[in-house]
Amino acid sequence: MAAAPAAAGSGAGRGRRSAATVAAWGGWGGRPRPSNILLQLRQGQLTGRGLVRAVQFTETFLTERDKQSKWSGIPQLLLKLHATSHLHSDFAECQNILKEISPLLSMEAMAFVTEERKLTQETTYPNTYIFDLFGGVDLLVEILMRPTISIRGQKLKISDEMSKDCLSILYNTCVCTEGVTKRLAEKNDFVIFLFTLMTSKKTFLQTATLIEDILGVKKEMIRLDEVPNLSSLVSNFDQQQLANFCRILAVTISEMDTGNDDKHTLLAKNAQQKKSLSLGPSAAEINQGASEENGLPHTSARTQLPQSMKIMHEIMYKLEVLYVLCVLLMGRQRNQVHRMIAEFKLIPGLNNLFDKLIWRKHSASALVLHGHNQNCDCSPDITLKIQFLRLLQSFSDHHENKYLLLNNQELNELSAISLKANIPEVEAVLNTDRSLVCDGKRGLLTRLLQVMKKEPAESSFRFWQARAVESFLRGTTSYADQMFLLKRGLLEHILYCIVDSECKSRDVLQSYFDLLGELMKFNVDAFKRFNKYINTDAKFQVFLKQINSSLVDSNMLVRCVTLSLDRFENQVDMKVAEVLSECRLLAYISQVPTQMSFLFRLINIIHVQTLTQENVSCLNTSLVILMLARRKERLPLYLRLLQRMEHSKKYPGFLLNNFHNLLRFWQQHYLHKDKDSTCLENSSCISFSYWKETVSILLNPDRQSPSALVSYIEEPYMDIDRDFTEE
Repeated sequence: MAAAPAAAGSGAGRGRRSAATVAAWGGWGGRPRPSNILLQLRQGQLTGRGLVRAVQFTETFLTERDKQSKWSGIPQLLLKLHATSHLHSDFAECQNILKEISPLLSMEAMAFVTEERKLTQETTYPNTYIFDLFGGVDLLVEILMRPTISIRGQKLKISDEMSKDCLSILYNTCVCTEGVTKRLAEKNDFVIFLFTLMTSKKTFLQTATLIEDILGVKKEMIRLDEVPNLSSLVSNFDQQQLANFCRILAVTISEMDTGNDDKHTLLAKNAQQKKSLSLGPSAAEINQGASEENGLPHTSARTQLPQSMKIMHEIMYKLEVLYVLCVLLMGRQRNQVHRMIAEFKLIPGLNNLFDKLIWRKHSASALVLHGHNQNCDCSPDITLKIQFLRLLQSFSDHHENKYLLLNNQELNELSAISLKANIPEVEAVLNTDRSLVCDGKRGLLTRLLQVMKKEPAESSFRFWQARAVESFLRGTTSYADQMFLLKRGLLEHILYCIVDSECKSRDVLQSYFDLLGELMKFNVDAFKRFNKYINTDAKFQVFLKQINSSLVDSNMLVRCVTLSLDRFENQVDMKVAEVLSECRLLAYISQVPTQMSFLFRLINIIHVQTLTQENVSCLNTSLVILMLARRKERLPLYLRLLQRMEHSKKYPGFLLNNFHNLLRFWQQHYLHKDKDSTCLENSSCISFSYWKETVSILLNPDRQSPSALVSYIEEPYMDIDRDFTEE
């Protein structure tokens, strides 16, 4: 009969079997059952009690069980590894054992990642599972962290080669065995310790790969300021190491996923925001660097960026770097990051790499993923281009540094446009440091326009290209910026895509409509060009069909045209008068039935519970229509017409009750102290105070007020006090 397993603990109760051991043996005096042993080990792994490691068994017992269960000798190897890895060991034998274990697990991991998930040998359980079940993962964590222990004032050391073997085995176990990565993520001291292993080039890649996997499942993100000497660590990275580290950095500075940003409801976002305010800044926000202005102390992470950015232009092809920059440009330290990007001439670097690397033509040998092709959105070339376009969008959006996307000649062109139009030159153009702009014959924005106009109709880039160019126009409307793009045929290209190619993609259409709205807003020349291109009723009807097919996608264009019409009508100018009399689009929008149709549908397609960052623009567009009506003292007329339309649809009260709730939410959302109202002001050229006043007038509870919504909701259909708070 095989020898009994050793009792758990260090020598205690040698004459008795523990309850866990008895259960594994199937009762007193019975033969051990392998399935019961594994069950008890699994239970011990979950509870931390009972059987948890190979050291709790004798080698004789494990050898006998291995013959039946085909465990590949892994439990016995773990028993030896434990014996040779104690604090006073020289670790030489320990490393030899790791060399035996490693190939047993690496074959399984290779089969797993290549989707050939057939076991490399006929075993009941995979090797990685047995390795973890008999305590292998916890043992390797202890071995790796031995250097953190001091004996008589001296810290223990293990070789880079041994660390590398431990890391490889851990990674392979994480790949193949469910739950291991999450367990490692819960060991916060271990995760922080792993960063210290990145100092060695021999262990860097294995460490970085394991850290990235662990952080990807970690419930609470680590704080980079807890990592010892992170600044000096990063400053010593070479280009390849920096690119790999950016993959880790991207995870640590990104907020935990709470759903797609555009699709996640504003109610839920507001509730999360209130919760966040009570808890203070998130780990991701802290990781983006503390600023002097808000009184937070310097962090080691903050000082790493300048050293890294000195070589950014040399590794701009690295996707991870672009992603990190995008995240930082959208964070609280946006202005600081903008300044650093400008100072280290990242934009000229991108411009020089544009044709050679970023937008190079596909070659037959281009790298593609297994099972995909060169045109697939998953291919590295495609992903790099999309990330590049996202970076341009983040960089240009509402920031005066956007003019760094031009070269000196193009900046001079902007000045000439302002001079010819007899308007003041844009202050941001005057303040642009000419030594930091793009060099060469064309700036980055012009290069983007060129590839945009050549893009095939079915290309996935069209959406991102339009978004990047639109971000250049966002903010206070600039006639010079608009004319710069109009002179390069952008309006005609957009109209061709919308009308002549009859684009079907909703995302692409939305980006084109948004861009068209920014390009045409308040610009008489743009409306003249529009009328010249849409020169037949047939073309105009196709254009209207695209607009009316989805107001969520086209409402920003409707808003811009409505605002432009209002401004033109109040100008005394022959050129403006000519456009007003000839332009089909302006004539169409000027009709009250058209405005009422848009207004009714805009209110009807949104509800408080379904408002997102994507469709809240419909609410603001409906408000713009009513604010302009209020200016002309026609607000009561528009509300009365909405009431009639309700009755004609056989739904009295439905629309106006919904609108009342939407406006209550608008107050709650936009009047919050941390909300920036400048976007609403810039997009409409209407002061935010007028927005607030109009909403207050519409929500007036006095049923005698001709401009209050409640005056047009009959008593039996009144439903305006609904609670829409999302906890």
